[in-house]
Amino acid sequence: MTNTADSATTYDLVILGGGSGGYAAALRAATLGLSVALVEKDKVGGTCLHRGCIPTKALLHAAEVADSAREGEQFGVRTTLEGVDMGGVNKYKDGVVDRLFKGLQGQLKSRGITVIEGEGRLTSPTTVEVAGSTYTGRNVILASGSYSRSLPGLDLDGQRVIASEHALTLDRVPESAVVLGGGVIGVEFASAWTSFGTKVTIVEALPRLVPTEDADCSKTLERAFRKRKIAFKTGTPFERVETTENGVKVTVAGGEVIEAELLLVAVGRGPNTTGLGYEEVGVALDRGFVTTDERLRTSVPGVYAVGDIVPGLQLAHRGFQQGIFVAEEIAGLNPTPIDETGIPRITYSEPEVASVGLTEEQAKAKYGEVEILNYNLGGNGKSQILKTQGFVKLVRAKDGAVVGLHMVGSRVGELIGEAQLIYNWEAFPADVAPLVHAHPTQNEALGEAHLALAGKPLHFHE
Repeated sequence: MTNTADSATTYDLVILGGGSGGYAAALRAATLGLSVALVEKDKVGGTCLHRGCIPTKALLHAAEVADSAREGEQFGVRTTLEGVDMGGVNKYKDGVVDRLFKGLQGQLKSRGITVIEGEGRLTSPTTVEVAGSTYTGRNVILASGSYSRSLPGLDLDGQRVIASEHALTLDRVPESAVVLGGGVIGVEFASAWTSFGTKVTIVEALPRLVPTEDADCSKTLERAFRKRKIAFKTGTPFERVETTENGVKVTVAGGEVIEAELLLVAVGRGPNTTGLGYEEVGVALDRGFVTTDERLRTSVPGVYAVGDIVPGLQLAHRGFQQGIFVAEEIAGLNPTPIDETGIPRITYSEPEVASVGLTEEQAKAKYGEVEILNYNLGGNGKSQILKTQGFVKLVRAKDGAVVGLHMVGSRVGELIGEAQLIYNWEAFPADVAPLVHAHPTQNEALGEAHLALAGKPLHFHE
């Protein structure tokens, strides 16, 4: 199959959307010998590469560099932070995105995938229309992604009231900001901006920050944010915003008014499914999301859905895995359905929060009796060297496998690889305890926690 779009050709697979889920399905299907057409209205790579995971993490790394410069003295290194040049930060960030984008384009081309640029619309269970041309697929994957949600009556102007995509292109460091939403996106921007020198207040309607994480993670993150002078109001619904000459006035429940230079709306992401022909073709939706079975089949035979439009965690790596799964399903490999609970989650703030499996609350609801172990990073040499605080928390079904792993601390996101193996392989503490973890590493904290839960603690601090 050439890379030239041909509407007269019938493809094995037509994919609507070139983000994480769509392009992963395209790459895997092509290696399995299927002919693939990938439709994308903007740029392949989608939100994650251009407006999400990659640029935000670059921003957060720049923030870490700013903190290192500011805090060099505590390590005996005389450094000062002269300031943050947002032009320079954006150049660095955009350079990372651009290199990955070029690499992805090269991958798609080298595997013979036909990329069709333009806005696609599902017109039947086997056809997608783009700019008047119809492309036919023996199978169709819907991978149209998500958009930044707002609240009813809260309009984004892109200047004073912004979403994450606007925040990524700011040409200056805001003096002050209100972040509406204490979930992953809100907490990450609050963390980065604080490192750059912004005075931040987070407003969250639910009782705690990162409310979907284990309660102990929220508690530790909140303590760290207080220490970093990041203000937050939990259990506090937003009421209204008024733009002023100099910024915004945000009114929250109880009538309190917070003034700032801008308001970042980070209340989650909604599914991009409106006006794409899904309902007309008979694809069942629930509150805008495409409903699927565990094999990611929609209500229409031959039509699959992957990524953020499928109810569940809106994470790029979930999209990748779902795309791979559907490609293998179409190729007849009969892959094993994805265990959603086994998908790792990371919040890249300072400190980081990383988890996989069930929270303590969920495990109690499922198993009744559980065993909990909290390993304090105070006992971990590398964490002491990094001057970070936090913990590794294990949740175990009584006398059974480890069903939840939760971590807080600088760089703990890098430990999630082993954590997700432990969960997905249904390991018992005694299975992990004999494995040798290098010293001194933060990874060792996972080993030490399992040693302790297996009844043979080594460097263990209560």
